[in-house]
Amino acid sequence: VNKKTYGNDLWNIIIKETEILKSSDPELEDFLEKNIFSFDNLFDSVTNILTNKLSDKKDSVNSLRESISIALSSEIIQLSIEEDINSVFEKDPACRFYCQPLLFFKGFQALQAHRVANHYWKKKIGTSLFIQSKVSELFNIDIHPGAKIGKGIMIDHASGLVIGETAEIGDDCSIFHGVSLGGIGSEVYDRHPKVGKNVLLAANSTILGNIKIGDNVKIGAGSVVINDIPENS
Repeated sequence: VNKKTYGNDLWNIIIKETEILKSSDPELEDFLEKNIFSFDNLFDSVTNILTNKLSDKKDSVNSLRESISIALSSEIIQLSIEEDINSVFEKDPACRFYCQPLLFFKGFQALQAHRVANHYWKKKIGTSLFIQSKVSELFNIDIHPGAKIGKGIMIDHASGLVIGETAEIGDDCSIFHGVSLGGIGSEVYDRHPKVGKNVLLAANSTILGNIKIGDNVKIGAGSVVINDIPENS
């Protein structure tokens, strides 16, 4: 089991990894300078990456950057970002460097954008919906801003992921491409699944309705789940 890394230690590792990337791929120098070397900490880097991905027009860049920066000043969101990076590094065999999710993995980037959208949900609904729309357009990932997602989340491949408004996902879950946490059409408000901690949702699994998936459950690829599943199943 890998030891988790946080704070300045994590950022220093990312800097060192990025220096290795730069030395082996000099053509990436401008990209790495813009996204990593220009910043003193992880959260300013994430702010910049999300701003550049999501900004619609040049005149909206500064206001979007400020909104993202304010959201990422939350200690809860900061810890979640660090836990997400650690989780991807630990669980994804294709992730050999801590910098990979930050720079190259759209599942990680979409999740951090969702954390910003969720921060503003019910405060600045327009900002939340704008971020959701841009993430869906850019990444083919549709997460409603109202969905509650814990920390230490690995979203692998990510394409086609759909998470509804009243869905909840606990800490340390692994989610693969094509997963849907949806409603069944007959429920009005609280209509989406509640997923516990350390749950595996394999590719193209579909979980429907206001049902509970217990801790440590593994949902197989292509499964359709419409009833509660007890923990440790």
